[in-house]
Amino acid sequence: MSMFYEVVFNLPVHGAYTYSPPEHEYVDTGYRVIAPLRNRLLKGYVINKREHPPPGVNEIKAISRVIDTTPVFDEKLLDIAEWLSWMYICSLGEALAVMLPGGKKEVSESEFLFPEDGIIKKEQITPAEQQQRAIDTICRQKQGTFYLYGVTGSGKTYVYINVAKQVLAQGRDVIYLVPEISLTHQIVDLCISEFGNTVAVLHSGLTSSGKLKEWMRIRRGEARLVIGARSGVFAPVKNLGLIVVDEEHEGSYKASSTPRYHARQVALNRCAREKALCIMGSATPSLEAYYQIQTKKITTFHMPQRLSGGKMPFIEVVDMKDEKGSFSHKLVEEMKQVHKKGRQTILFLNRRGFSYYFHCRSCGFEMKCAHCSVTLTFHKHKWKMICHYCGYSHDPVHQCPECRSLDVGYSGFGTEKIEEDIKKIFPHFHIERVDTDAVRKRGTLKKIISDFKDKKIDILLGTQMVAKGLNFPGVQLVGIISADTGLNLPDFRAAERTHHLIVQVSGRAGRMNPDGKVIVQTLRPQNNAIKCACKMQSRKFYEEELGIRDELGFPPFSRLIRLVFRGKDEEATYKTAKEFYDTVKDSIKQCADILGPAECPLSVIAKNHRFQLLFRATEMKEMHGLVRTFLLRFKCPKTVYCEVDVDPVSLL
Repeated sequence: MSMFYEVVFNLPVHGAYTYSPPEHEYVDTGYRVIAPLRNRLLKGYVINKREHPPPGVNEIKAISRVIDTTPVFDEKLLDIAEWLSWMYICSLGEALAVMLPGGKKEVSESEFLFPEDGIIKKEQITPAEQQQRAIDTICRQKQGTFYLYGVTGSGKTYVYINVAKQVLAQGRDVIYLVPEISLTHQIVDLCISEFGNTVAVLHSGLTSSGKLKEWMRIRRGEARLVIGARSGVFAPVKNLGLIVVDEEHEGSYKASSTPRYHARQVALNRCAREKALCIMGSATPSLEAYYQIQTKKITTFHMPQRLSGGKMPFIEVVDMKDEKGSFSHKLVEEMKQVHKKGRQTILFLNRRGFSYYFHCRSCGFEMKCAHCSVTLTFHKHKWKMICHYCGYSHDPVHQCPECRSLDVGYSGFGTEKIEEDIKKIFPHFHIERVDTDAVRKRGTLKKIISDFKDKKIDILLGTQMVAKGLNFPGVQLVGIISADTGLNLPDFRAAERTHHLIVQVSGRAGRMNPDGKVIVQTLRPQNNAIKCACKMQSRKFYEEELGIRDELGFPPFSRLIRLVFRGKDEEATYKTAKEFYDTVKDSIKQCADILGPAECPLSVIAKNHRFQLLFRATEMKEMHGLVRTFLLRFKCPKTVYCEVDVDPVSLL
């Protein structure tokens, strides 16, 4: 009896296409295939098989070829894909495409690479009371959600590893999520030293076929502890027992392209489905998580003590209104003292490039990207002005393109400029910069981190990369060059992000010693996010920020769905957004507010004009159902694309 196969593709098309099997090749549900669709050959996913073709279909094409020798996804993963497609309002094919690795046919068994310097020896430490209480309580449960709310250095990793050990001993599997794999060598090394060859690491540095090899090891049950960034949450473990979401507050857990899923939300959903444990943790919980902690909707373990011998650092605020240049006298003096003692400094600035703002003092002209509504950033080492959104570049100019005045200048500063300035002040220090420009070459980041650990580097300067997860005993001083960089963004989470960053970066100082110090340079020392971070009064910040959010009706007191209509033609794009608004407004006004249609704060990106509609309600269910129903019926013109973002983390 011949079978027919239902295939979905990575396209915004809801519904499956039916094909007959290929000649001389075996195919089944869970396989990836190449199949013809509208005169093209595309990669698709077999989601079902049937004995009869769909009624009314006359011509059925055959699958061209089969990519896999064994299924890459099973019923459980298909269920998650269906939920992902429903929740984030995308097609099933788009959901599967984001979940599955993109490699070719698997040809050989993979070998897990151990760290180059061999297995790190574990220190046998006796857990502190705050750790043991958390481990015991969590391990008594088979499922449920828990939160480790602990300062940097309070031993959260020890709790994750020990709960994982007990879960693995029960024959269940573990997924350990981290915000960025490249910055978590220490976690990877620790897990490998503890669990050896049963560890799989899924990260962006792997080739497509490398990812597929790791994926198939996990599918076969050879790897039972999976460490991964955002997409690691989909790892095909056989018997899920635990998902760890480390640094839960991190924005990188939210996908920026379709489907715009949040790994935290997927983790909670998957743990509920598979009756597993979920442990989240952070020194700076997201406001949503903090609200859940305060309203006791989540079992929380407070871990207020640093266990490594270090104390919370002393934080000093420097008002930069009275200073010239990018370095205060105080910070320069402290760096000298730290160097004399043979200790190290981390400098943090959340802006790369040399300077980010070209302007004419005569007519006020600003040098903006030709395709986006943002100013260009000058990168001195490339001698180019570059847009950080679309990559457009322009040669630097020395005359105003508008009025021909020579009274022009570059303002503001990025990490490149800071590196140049610091080398002038301290010509004999060994200084390294860590940002996406500086570490593009494979292996550069690993070498810099290794050299810093071995104290071959005096000052490590960087963007967010140096704020996360790094633990170096030699660091005594942390300097935050400009604490208010993110505060000027027109986004309701700007204050929260600023507060988190200062607390996280400060946590790099004095991890092992009691004399850590942080210098916070700012033009706005009285800003609540900065003031509370510097005084270590996170609770006060959260309470005040919750009050503001409650008043404004923003999360966690509401749920949001954001639709961004983008297209090259400004008028057609706005008209489409307005048309959707008109279609949906009467039906939805009973359960949700609609804000817009309005220009996005970043109104043009890559020559696309952007208009947004924001739906807001205290309950997601009814609003989500209506927006989804109307979107599936609504036809955008070919020149306009609609981006759907459920629970957006940014409104730029």
